[in-house]
Amino acid sequence: MRILGIDPGIAIIGFGFIDKVGSKVTPVQYGCVQTEAHTPDEERLHHVYEGMRQLIDKYKPDAVAFEKLFFNRNVTTAMSVSQARGVLILAAVQQGLPIAEYTPMQVKQAIVGYGKAEKKQVQEMVRMFLKLQSIPKPDDVADALAVAICHAHSYTLNSKLNEVLRK
Repeated sequence: MRILGIDPGIAIIGFGFIDKVGSKVTPVQYGCVQTEAHTPDEERLHHVYEGMRQLIDKYKPDAVAFEKLFFNRNVTTAMSVSQARGVLILAAVQQGLPIAEYTPMQVKQAIVGYGKAEKKQVQEMVRMFLKLQSIPKPDDVADALAVAICHAHSYTLNSKLNEVLRK
């Protein structure tokens, strides 16, 4: 199963493709889509959409997992990121891909085993899980990979639960 993890944003959109075969999780490709500051929102959103659509076409994931948005201060930023998240979801849904969402606490719990883990702990665990030489940069990329790994773990648990319930 190939999973695309996304850390939504408007300036930097982290993405990470991983393959899950049995209990093994391996990185396929990861990075970020970036937009230029002081560019009209509609151009930025178009760039985000096209960038993600091209990545989906190239790497052909079976599922897409998003980090749920959480804002406690800046409403303007929240609106821009929400719009970007919308076009990211559209790019995935147009390809018929199932969507999953995880809160930052759920991701930390899945990766570190503690829902209030520090960002550095999550990044180091991502590096270790995927056997990477270094922590992916910028932080948005490591976050996207963490979301993909979280989905891989959750998908396995949900599949096993469904199997038990069917018996």
